[in-house]
Amino acid sequence: MKIPEIAGTIDRRILINFTVDKEVLSNFLPAPFRPKIIGDKGLAGICLIRLKNIRPARFPEIAGISSENAAHRIAVEWNENGKTRQGVYIPRRDTNSLLNHWSGGRLFPGVHHMANFDVEEKDGAYKINITSNDINIISISAKLANDLNTGSIFENLATASEFYKNGTIGFSPNKSNYDGIELKTINWHVDPLFVENVKSAFFEDETVFPKGSVTFDNALLMRDLKHTWKNYANCPDAQTDQSLV
Repeated sequence: MKIPEIAGTIDRRILINFTVDKEVLSNFLPAPFRPKIIGDKGLAGICLIRLKNIRPARFPEIAGISSENAAHRIAVEWNENGKTRQGVYIPRRDTNSLLNHWSGGRLFPGVHHMANFDVEEKDGAYKINITSNDINIISISAKLANDLNTGSIFENLATASEFYKNGTIGFSPNKSNYDGIELKTINWHVDPLFVENVKSAFFEDETVFPKGSVTFDNALLMRDLKHTWKNYANCPDAQTDQSLV
């Protein structure tokens, strides 16, 4: 389904990133996607994003809405017209907005699960707990840091920033196909986060991600980013696992 061009502001975006054994991701991803490999590992993560003033691009800001949202993402590649493209595959989205939930696949890409978001922010510290069907599915505690954490697969903050900046095309499974969008940020900037605690029921499911196959790598923070997203026309045919949507 074609999604109209949407404009708004990313008030706060936290990316919690993991390395994942490439064989595990290869087995999980539907065709035609394959894992984007960095240093013999695949990359996946959680995006925790608060959106504000979200509306069709031709509408004024006063017509926009705000919401808290979460997405589990996997960095992927695929072939398109003889070229290798890169972006993210998003097997699950959660939101606290009934509008996002009801309009998933029409105004918002992919199926959105309703969830409760408990968010605390103070002096550069962030605590976010997300529950769905009374089950804690995501929990993080993090604070601003001076640099990317030691041991990351990325050489430095600039390298990590560039990698995630390039993942502008995202595909989300809907009930029969994919919703594809292309994100454009007007004023891209990231800060590093030190993660004190992170929990993801999705990545801790050992039937999909065997023990030891997923390792925390880094976390990044973006704030007050003007952005638009629009339909990505070249969506591949779906081969989705309906248990994820």
